[in-house]
Amino acid sequence: MTKQVLVLGATGKIAGHAIEALLKNTDDHLLLFTRHPQNLTNIDEDRETVIKGDTLETGSLDAAVEMADVVYANLRNPEIEQQAKNIVAAMDKNGVKQLVWISSIGIYDEVPGKFGDWNNEMLGGGQENSYLGTYRKAADVISASDLDYTIIRPAWLTDKDEVDYETTNRGEDFKGTEVSRKSIGYFVAKVIANPSEYARMDLGVNKPNTDGDKPAWY
Repeated sequence: MTKQVLVLGATGKIAGHAIEALLKNTDDHLLLFTRHPQNLTNIDEDRETVIKGDTLETGSLDAAVEMADVVYANLRNPEIEQQAKNIVAAMDKNGVKQLVWISSIGIYDEVPGKFGDWNNEMLGGGQENSYLGTYRKAADVISASDLDYTIIRPAWLTDKDEVDYETTNRGEDFKGTEVSRKSIGYFVAKVIANPSEYARMDLGVNKPNTDGDKPAWY
């Protein structure tokens, strides 16, 4: 069955890979929601609809969610907790259940050892209004909802042209230090295609065999 997939933050790099995978491997129609539609290129008008909007503006968000069967949120914003609240409210209002949500490594202090210490130092672990603190609050909004959410916590991101990843569940120690944006994008497409398999799951995602005290390029 063809789905209407709403991509929030459609100009992001991970979103670009997810869009590529969805166009390549599914028949889904993509609703590309962004504040900057001029940055989208090579639009397939038969498969993609561009929507200018802002997730902090409930009117445009609600109108977009109303058209969707699935919502995939790829957002970076100091107000991401409010964005999460707006998205959950719009999905509840319109009866849309599947949400794929990109979060961050370290929001549950799940990264062990020296890499965990480094990650916390870089991202403000343990500080309420830090990068990790705000992403944790947003994830808490999602996990407290009745949606069939999948929260994805990527390792430190690379632009390598590869799809190579493994996952860990919430409550398990995070593995590895890095993962490619392409891997995350293709995993997003897999989650969208298999909603029951990933419903109400919160997953760390990393490239296998990349353990270390910090990502190799630092």
